[in-house]
Amino acid sequence: MLDVQANQAWCTTYPGACIGLLELTGVDNSQPALQLDEQKRAIESRLRDRYACFSRSELLELPVMSVYHRYYRRFGYTYHVLLQLESLVHKGKSLPNVSPLVDANFAAELETLILTAGHDAALLSGPLQVDVAREGEKFIQMGGERKSIPEGDMVMKDSQGIICSILRGQDQRSPITRETSHVLYVAYVPAGVPEASVRAQLQAIETYVRLFAPECVTEQSGLLTA
Repeated sequence: MLDVQANQAWCTTYPGACIGLLELTGVDNSQPALQLDEQKRAIESRLRDRYACFSRSELLELPVMSVYHRYYRRFGYTYHVLLQLESLVHKGKSLPNVSPLVDANFAAELETLILTAGHDAALLSGPLQVDVAREGEKFIQMGGERKSIPEGDMVMKDSQGIICSILRGQDQRSPITRETSHVLYVAYVPAGVPEASVRAQLQAIETYVRLFAPECVTEQSGLLTA
């Protein structure tokens, strides 16, 4: 089980925030996941039925969405899950087909609106720490571009550096691939989202993973709170 801790800087900067952790082992991510694909179609249908008549301003009033909207707006960003939901509901887009472990996360994320990253745990180094970005900190973003991280953003670090930022996303070093069998999902949750909603997000991801990996082992599932 991975050791994940929250440091004092994060607790002081974001009182009331929490981090959801779900770590699973024994997963085969290389094969088609037909049951998950069926579940994704059902989720798409539910979301379209639920939000078809919602304008952007109405979507932004949803309780969880409004929390992330405030966080992103502080830094001059738009919450990307809002854009993904609009694409699915109003533009007829489908949930992506990347790999089963990634797709399970995307599906749950659009249902709960809770931002969640997924890492190949075998590619992480040393203890993990929830922290706050300092001025001038950078990392190599997924896709290979070196990016500055806005000062004050919530981040996760391992012994080699930043692996994820709320605003900039995940690093290039630890993404889930077809070879991933040990995965860590991390939900980043500003203050204002009920802990029960975060636990529901972790449970949804695990439920969807077990559609194609029923015998996977749950190493940890829980919350770190500020």
